[in-house]
Amino acid sequence: MGILLTIIFLALLFDLINGFHDAANSIATVVSTKVLTPFQAVLWAAFFNVLAFWIFDLKVADTVAKIVNPDSVTFAVVCAGLIAAICWNLLTWWFGIPSSSSHTLLGGFAGAAVANAGFGVVNQEKILITFAFIFAAPIVGMIIASIITLIIVNICRKANPSKADRWFKKLQLVSSALFSIGHGGNDAQKVMGIIAAAMLVYMAQLTASGQPIPEWAHIGQEMDAKGKLVINHLPNWIPAACYFAIGIGTMFGGWKIIKTMGTKITKVTPLEGVAAETAGAATLFMTEKLGIPVSTTHTITGSIIGVGMTKRVSAVRWGVTISLLWAWILTIPISGLLGALVFWILNMTGVN
Repeated sequence: MGILLTIIFLALLFDLINGFHDAANSIATVVSTKVLTPFQAVLWAAFFNVLAFWIFDLKVADTVAKIVNPDSVTFAVVCAGLIAAICWNLLTWWFGIPSSSSHTLLGGFAGAAVANAGFGVVNQEKILITFAFIFAAPIVGMIIASIITLIIVNICRKANPSKADRWFKKLQLVSSALFSIGHGGNDAQKVMGIIAAAMLVYMAQLTASGQPIPEWAHIGQEMDAKGKLVINHLPNWIPAACYFAIGIGTMFGGWKIIKTMGTKITKVTPLEGVAAETAGAATLFMTEKLGIPVSTTHTITGSIIGVGMTKRVSAVRWGVTISLLWAWILTIPISGLLGALVFWILNMTGVN
């Protein structure tokens, strides 16, 4: 029970760190365009992150929980994955690098599982589609943002600039709220999936020892159309705790990353902020419906690039963008190696 409580604590700590690490995703443009002050922006984002609790199902949580073969998951695997993810998230936050908390968590979890039972335990279908969306999510966001920007510019061609600017500042509140809901629905579910993976280990141990499974620990599963077990129920305390943790974390902000996202990629106007956030939200809602754990960081970055390119290609600071791309590519393998290293350390100390 002690190791299970430790895992739950680490998972919620990661969720809290994810909140302030990724706060920039939903508020960078709204802060850079001075629609809201930084403090107002994090309160706004925190509220809508938590609101996602009542909107989305558990498809992303199931994908994360099943990223590796459940039979190879132990408490040590989950614990090592979380410790690795927390370390990499704090390191990238310190240097102001908007890396993906999602891929950090998946990489750490998968790396620890591989160290425990070899590469055969990785669910190749789920990990490949997740890896593919490292590139697909920002491209989709970029295309949608470009289209929205061009449509808005053509519709508002004859509008009074100052009046239009005031309207778009109001609309940014709506678009940033939508993106925050998408962020909460996608990222909080990843932590739910990790806690669910640990709870499944706990349920298996109770069943093996002939003990009843208490209601607070019961993870519901059902067969999908392909004959695979998928999670269809979590005890209410899990999603409530995860959304609360990510909401509190968001309120701490992530000012170094906000500066990178809001000003260093390209200069963003209120009109472009609306386009970028709407495109990012659309991408997140679509991938959540498909159960794909994409990176909100990658999604909004691609959207910001998309609005910058509608002005001219040189409006995007490609040097900064290329540096971000390297951080994205390296996140999964580095966090995977960290996960494996932490697992070996835990294994040597007798944690299993």
